[in-house]
Amino acid sequence: MAKVTDAVEALARPVVEEQGCTLWDVEYVKEAGVWYLRLYIDKEGGVSINDCEAVSRPVSDLLDAADPIEGSYTFEVSSAGADRALKKPEHFSACMGQEVEVKLYRAMEGRKEWVGVLAGYESGNVTLTAPAGEVTFEKKDVAQVRLYVRI
Repeated sequence: MAKVTDAVEALARPVVEEQGCTLWDVEYVKEAGVWYLRLYIDKEGGVSINDCEAVSRPVSDLLDAADPIEGSYTFEVSSAGADRALKKPEHFSACMGQEVEVKLYRAMEGRKEWVGVLAGYESGNVTLTAPAGEVTFEKKDVAQVRLYVRI
């Protein structure tokens, strides 16, 4: 049986694209004892609450009909956000040359968070151009990569 997120992605993608958006990610997680199914969408110029609603209603109906998830869960549709997480190879390709923040499981050179321009992604390894030069983080060391938003 396919993963829940893969099944949901297959159901949701046509609806998301029909609304002029792209499906950034599907997340199925348990938080404080409650299961959440989240769709993260993106759109040129930004995602509005109306975009989320236009995707949420028909996808909810498709989920009810297909019933790919046993048990109860909370369904949410939201923007991928300015500080979106990069998880898939296509995320890294789309964000090449942009500033990102890499969080590590263990400190490297005395720190666990690095900010720099995404310069490469290969087999899960992430390369940044940072103020001190180019640095590559091995996949096993990387906890999370997000677009970096300067405030």
